[in-house]
Amino acid sequence: MKRRTITLAVLAGLAFAPALRAQDNTTSTTSQAKSGAQPEEQNIQEYVALLRKDVRSQKSAVMSQMMQLDPDEAAKFWPIYRDYDAELTKLNDQRVANISEYSRSYTNLTDAKADELVQKAMAYQKQRAELLGQYYDKMKQALGGVTAARFLMVESQMLLIIDLQIDSSLPIVGFAQN
Repeated sequence: MKRRTITLAVLAGLAFAPALRAQDNTTSTTSQAKSGAQPEEQNIQEYVALLRKDVRSQKSAVMSQMMQLDPDEAAKFWPIYRDYDAELTKLNDQRVANISEYSRSYTNLTDAKADELVQKAMAYQKQRAELLGQYYDKMKQALGGVTAARFLMVESQMLLIIDLQIDSSLPIVGFAQN
């Protein structure tokens, strides 16, 4: 029970860290607003930063804390995890492109464009799930089923938090943003 509480606290910290960083960066956001950048473009820049920088470093720290690997396990785990993270980063480029396209067009979407964006988003989710499955298998071969299951659970939880952060920041299609 104590470990689960610690896990939830760490994951909650991961979820709210970008918001705290955003508060610290109000001067840079204000500078961008004065330079003429549109709010949608600022959001895109924040999504890209979220996907590429802050979360990646936090994910590694959380993963390290949650995996509790001995030195021999860590020597096997981290190279596999780095390969996974590199492939995930490439895959996330698709998501960033789709979010960028959505932010440019959400106020005047046609049925066809909305469907295209949704299809791309679902393809991304499918590819990400397949990637996670491939790396679960690699972890299982290298470290056994229990450690691989722990990796899968922790990574899945972190991905859900990241998804929630990003998706909750996007305007809902069909509603005008004030």
